[in-house]
Amino acid sequence: MIYPIVKYGKEVLEKPGKPVVEFDGNLEKLVADMFETMYAANGVGLAAPQIGLPLRLAVIDTTCGEDPNAKLVLANPEIVSIEGEQVQEEGCLSLPDFRAKTPRPERATVRAQDVHGKELTMSGEGLLARAFCHEIDHLNGKLFITHVGRLKRESIKRRVRKMIKAGEW
Repeated sequence: MIYPIVKYGKEVLEKPGKPVVEFDGNLEKLVADMFETMYAANGVGLAAPQIGLPLRLAVIDTTCGEDPNAKLVLANPEIVSIEGEQVQEEGCLSLPDFRAKTPRPERATVRAQDVHGKELTMSGEGLLARAFCHEIDHLNGKLFITHVGRLKRESIKRRVRKMIKAGEW
C-alpha cells in the first residue's frame, strides 16, 4: 500500500515519535508499505511521521531500490557518534520541490532495532550518514530546514504559506 506523504505544516511532523514496542507482522507490513511509498516518491528515506504515524520508525535505501541488500529499517534509532562535516543540497518528501544546502556530519553511527526488534549498530558516510541524520531528525520532530540559515528557512516557510493560501499545498 502506498501512503500519502504528509506535507510540512502538519503537527505530526513537529512532534517526537513514540517508541516502537510491538515487533510483529503488523510492523513488517508497515515497513514493506513504507518502502513502497518511499520508492514511489523517489526518496532514499522515509520516516513514519511522514505518513502520519507518530512512531520512531524509518526506512532508508540510498540505492533507490537497485540493491535489495541496501534496505535499512531503523526502529527506535539513536545517533551514537558523528564525525566531520559535509554540506550538500538536501530535500525532503514532506517539503516537495524545496532544496537547500544543508550541513550534516560526514560520518554517523546509529544504534537501532530492526523489524524483528534485534538491536544493531551501523555506520555510514556521505549520503547514508545524511540519510541517518535526516530521518532521525523526523523522528525527533525536526525537518532539514532547521539546519539551514535563518533567511533561507524563512523564505521556504513564506513560500509554503503562500502555497497553502492559494490551495496548492
